Amino acid sequence: MLARQIEAARRFNRFYTRRIGVLDEGLLESPFSLTEVRVMYELAHRRGVGAAELARDLGLDKGYLSRILKRFRAKNWVARTVTGEDARRHVLALTAAGRRAFAPLERRSQRQMRAMLAPLASMQRQRVLDAMRTIEHDLAPAEAASPVVLRPHRPGDIGWVVQRHGEIYWREYGWNEAFEALVAEIAAKFVQHLDPKRERCWIAERDGVRLGCIFLVAQDRTTAKLRLLLVEPEARGLGLGKRLIDACLAFAREAGYRRVVLWTQSNLDAARHLYEKAGFRTTGSESHHSFGKDLVAETWALKL
Repeated sequence: MLARQIEAARRFNRFYTRRIGVLDEGLLESPFSLTEVRVMYELAHRRGVGAAELARDLGLDKGYLSRILKRFRAKNWVARTVTGEDARRHVLALTAAGRRAFAPLERRSQRQMRAMLAPLASMQRQRVLDAMRTIEHDLAPAEAASPVVLRPHRPGDIGWVVQRHGEIYWREYGWNEAFEALVAEIAAKFVQHLDPKRERCWIAERDGVRLGCIFLVAQDRTTAKLRLLLVEPEARGLGLGKRLIDACLAFAREAGYRRVVLWTQSNLDAARHLYEKAGFRTTGSESHHSFGKDLVAETWALKL
């Protein structure tokens, strides 16, 4: 399995480097290498960056970067200046001549991306951009990860909620499409009968990638129901489940509910642990056969 995945990744690398012209003698029809263009790009778009910081962020050998900068200084494209009160701290910036040299590269890069994306239909274009964002997110070092934000739902989110519940619960618990159908029914009812003052959906997101969700819906005038808590496998261990539940309960209190209830299954240990830590307690259980499995349903409640 891993060997096939490695070959698929290498095949994609070969395709994309050829597609964007990385193998050409000069990038973007210029006399510059890919690395040289990338260094110029960083200097054009960042203020107050030092050589050591630039080498670290680009993953370049300091000696290699030093030779590139030496060539740029010889052409009067780069200047070094002292910043602040520390005379030992030098920062780099493109000179006016350097910006004139870089400007055609910026325009060509824009034209290249336009030529690649413009022929695609809108949905195809979004699918390509989503795939790029996923690659960037999943392969980024952990220390470089952006913070996770919680936001209200918007078009496209509900379909994702249904799809990911179906896929994850089938893969991790073997539940069949009947569970996905139930999630679709709950999500559709939420959208069709939404009362924004008393009901809400939260989507957890990082750099445009959805990582989790939770819903709060009205059961009656004084009782709210927590529904459809989900955390993507790669986001587990970040405290995201607790954040989603806390946001849900805070909203329930503000909306004037007196208690929150939920329905879960006895084998969902991670979710049950989160509910218990939040103060929920079981109020009943019942054996049933659903989603292709013999299960024990549990009801939980929390007084606010």
